[in-house]
Amino acid sequence: MSVPLDPAIGPHADPVPARWERIGAHLGDVGGLSIRRAIPTAKRRMIGAWCFLDHAGPADLTPETAMRVGPHPHTGLQTFSWMIEGEVLHRDSLGSEQMLRPGQVNLMTAGRGISHTEESQSDRLQLAQLWIALPDAVRHREPAFQHFPELPSFATGGFETMLLVGEFGGQRSPVPSHTPLLGMDLSATRAAEATLPLHPDHEYGLMVLEGELSVTLDGESAGASKPGELLYLAPGAQSLKLLSGGGKSRALLLGGPPFGEPVLLFWNFVGRNREEMQAYAEEWNSREDGGRFGAVQGFDGPRLLAPVVPPLKTPR
Repeated sequence: MSVPLDPAIGPHADPVPARWERIGAHLGDVGGLSIRRAIPTAKRRMIGAWCFLDHAGPADLTPETAMRVGPHPHTGLQTFSWMIEGEVLHRDSLGSEQMLRPGQVNLMTAGRGISHTEESQSDRLQLAQLWIALPDAVRHREPAFQHFPELPSFATGGFETMLLVGEFGGQRSPVPSHTPLLGMDLSATRAAEATLPLHPDHEYGLMVLEGELSVTLDGESAGASKPGELLYLAPGAQSLKLLSGGGKSRALLLGGPPFGEPVLLFWNFVGRNREEMQAYAEEWNSREDGGRFGAVQGFDGPRLLAPVVPPLKTPR
């Protein structure tokens, strides 16, 4: 699930952060579905290897507002789809065809190049779509697709927790990663409280998807978090306390060590310089068979074409 990135975002060159920072999400549209984009933004481009986070819904869909994302390419990343409500059909140029349902993860590794489509199959939808930047050693690897129908589920304080990727509380997700990562979904239907230990060498991002949570970082209040914003936590923190005053609440917690490699994002590509982006865009736009990205079978609609590559600074 992808839309063109703002060229002003440019390469990954995040400033030295404060202890924590609250960042407003960018509002957009993907295939007819309204989304809130937490990263990348001008203020924060990555959290560990996480380089993209869209929250779509919750929304009631009609035939006119159903999500239909036509064939489009990716490079140098993994797409990570977490379904909360509804169903989405994934197709890709490897021949994969997989329905994604609540509580499941689709992981598509683009590597040197892949293309895919996404179509909603339900009248209500809520999901998180994330990208994971691949380190240089594996970013040109062969593409792959994996589906994970079951994930570890357990209580963290008063919150029901799904461990999407990484390790927490003695549990380990089956979803693989090429760099240390954490992804957790925490939800509650009534008042709840939990204190989560943090890795001091990692940075974190908390995005509330529903309700409102009061946040305390190492005993210091970080205020209230609500949908439409990202709470960024810089390395060095030891513990995170979450408090829901009642009603329905849900949040995503992402983490990982600072990536440590220059990353450039443009449209649906992750690379290292403008020359790579230009070559990717030209190959996709000029080849009906998709070139390195291949072709998706079974989607009854046009391909999405790459926009003109603007001037882009090579990351440092």
